[in-house]
Amino acid sequence: MILSSSILQGTELEIEPRYQTQLNQLIEDCRVHLVSVDDDLIRRAFRVAYWAHRNDRRASGELYIAHPLAVASLCVRHIGLDDLTVAAALLHDVVEDTEVTLDLIRDTFGETLAGIIDGLTKISGAFDSRAIGQAENVRKLMLSMASDIRVILVKFADRLHNMQTIESLPKHKQFKIATETLELFAPLAHRFGFFALRSELEDLSLRVLNPEAFEEIVRGLRSSKKDRDGFVDQFIGPIRDRLRADGFDFEVYGRSKNLFSIYRKMKRQDKALTEVYDVFAIRIVLESEGKKGKEDCWRVYSIVTDLYKPLPERFRDFISVPKSNGYQSLHTTVLGPGGRRVEIQIRTREMHEVAEKGVAAHWKYKESVDRSDEEMDRFLAWVRELLETPRPEQATEFVKDFRLNLYDEEIYVFTPRGDLFTLPRGASPVDFAFLVHTEIGYHCIGAKVNGKMVPLSYKLNSGDQVEIITSKKQTPNPDWIKFVVTQKARGRIRHWINEKRRKASELGRDLWEKKAQKAGLDLTEQQLQRLATRMRFPNVQQLFYEIGVGLYDVQDLLNSARGAQPEGEDGEGDSPRLQYETFLDTAQSSASPALMIDGELHTDIATHYASCCNPIPGDDVFGYISRTGSVKIHRINCRNAPNLLLNQPDRIVPVEWSRQKDVQFVAALRVMGEDRVGIVSDITTVISKDLRTNIRSITVSSEDGVFEGTIVLYVSDLQHLRRLIDRIKRLAGIHGVYRFEEDADSHR
Repeated sequence: MILSSSILQGTELEIEPRYQTQLNQLIEDCRVHLVSVDDDLIRRAFRVAYWAHRNDRRASGELYIAHPLAVASLCVRHIGLDDLTVAAALLHDVVEDTEVTLDLIRDTFGETLAGIIDGLTKISGAFDSRAIGQAENVRKLMLSMASDIRVILVKFADRLHNMQTIESLPKHKQFKIATETLELFAPLAHRFGFFALRSELEDLSLRVLNPEAFEEIVRGLRSSKKDRDGFVDQFIGPIRDRLRADGFDFEVYGRSKNLFSIYRKMKRQDKALTEVYDVFAIRIVLESEGKKGKEDCWRVYSIVTDLYKPLPERFRDFISVPKSNGYQSLHTTVLGPGGRRVEIQIRTREMHEVAEKGVAAHWKYKESVDRSDEEMDRFLAWVRELLETPRPEQATEFVKDFRLNLYDEEIYVFTPRGDLFTLPRGASPVDFAFLVHTEIGYHCIGAKVNGKMVPLSYKLNSGDQVEIITSKKQTPNPDWIKFVVTQKARGRIRHWINEKRRKASELGRDLWEKKAQKAGLDLTEQQLQRLATRMRFPNVQQLFYEIGVGLYDVQDLLNSARGAQPEGEDGEGDSPRLQYETFLDTAQSSASPALMIDGELHTDIATHYASCCNPIPGDDVFGYISRTGSVKIHRINCRNAPNLLLNQPDRIVPVEWSRQKDVQFVAALRVMGEDRVGIVSDITTVISKDLRTNIRSITVSSEDGVFEGTIVLYVSDLQHLRRLIDRIKRLAGIHGVYRFEEDADSHR
């Protein structure tokens, strides 16, 4: 197949006027945001994409070409890298979804663009497949970054547009995509330095995963906007006047923090929106460059702290010591009018570009001025380090470690010679040792911090000077895995432990085989597994390991084997598909109401409601198939949902509530307010008499004039619970009413 010149030139393509208009706007945007642009390259890429997707439509019903056009536009506005990235965005789905081949792309557009498309196709295939373990998906992301960083940049834009248009998909697909976005793509965007992109991905995920919280924050910010804008104008007025008088070229403005960060503060601080003070920040951007720009930032900081009293513990200098993604800025918090705390960020225009567009800004500035791109080099070194880490046996371990390495908060520590290293907050001397060199980590026996001996589990702080003491006789301690936080340290320790276990298991198996051969016994692997189970070992490997390290006598195994009766071979294993079929065939009575599971009504399936989130009708939920075939129902915003949706997708089934009346569910509310006389009586009157709701239990405690209570009651559905919350909120002296979730260690 060869792309004809008529397709490349568009002479025989009937392009709808609106898409032609969007293409023209895309090229105009490229001229504004990119250093240089090849109009012909982008037009040819669009024509090929339009022709290839001519018969395709999205879930919304619109022509598919709308998606690559939107992705290309996002690449320009959010990333602003180069025209090759824009062309790749237009073509990112053609090889995977149409008759266009990679060789055809290579012949038409060249090797570099073909390489980007190939990387995008591999990533897409990994995330669309339920058969590939999550660890392999993440590894493919890593590999794509190592080959050409533009691959993952286009993938960011692709994911952002999919999140912007996610409402066209079924609910269970929305949940999976939003969870994956929040757990992997948003932190990865942060690691690239894309603050604006990360914020939008987080907010869009929150809208899907917790629409109640999303709407509550939106309404709260909207209702307080007038007062907030007035306060900001009052606050920045004196700053603007001083900066103008001192001859600065600057921009100063207030901005609301992204919804997800506000939601996270509310959860972490256990406060209502009205009680969270730092929902916005003041940003000062200076039109200064180079060394003068850094000096000007400090001069402006001095002016701000002359005008308003600073809180020293809230000061952060990310200019002298940038974050690992290249972020630079001065952060301080001051007391504004009325004693209100206000966060201020001070940076230059170039620092602002890097903060908003991350590595793409590094690329842009590297092209426009003669400078080394140390940030890009450090980032690619991080990618290579991830790839070099020994592969853990469990996919979930790799994903957990990967997320840990996408840390938000960082500390900066020094070697005795003054070399600087960046670590995640909570890192230990063992993390530092492995970061310096794997061999130092393996032989770490002690540590000095600021000249004093500390335990290896000690949590390091920014500015610490760390000296590692080593011994050739030392080997990793398995207990280290309990306190290390970096992916490299966890991976290396786990690899050493696994190697030690593997060698012990091999020794145990050798001892068994010699003993069994001498006794004339020949057991199959399945028979050995059944024997291990009967002897209460979790598996054969554990049995041989304990023999290898001397915890179990091989003669005892031989005696048990002699007494075992031969059994037939096992059939098909406990595959996800078999578990699913077992679940569908299960016919156990259930006290729960009927549920629509996987699109069908089932009244005879054993269902259980997860204690960690206690779902009730009206909640967005999903089903998790247990090993017994029953289904455990979780709310989509349950704290265990990300782990289940990301790491065990084959056990997830779509679940919807069926309509069933006269069924009561246990729910709980957490109420806080002024400890006035009669407050509890007022609350119970509203619940029992006004809304005719049965109370199961109520507990109340008070301190310093403030009370806090938990009310457990029976409700019919989510609307019933919302009516209760709304009515209780109206009572005088009530500060907050929240849905209470039981504590649970896990989803098990």
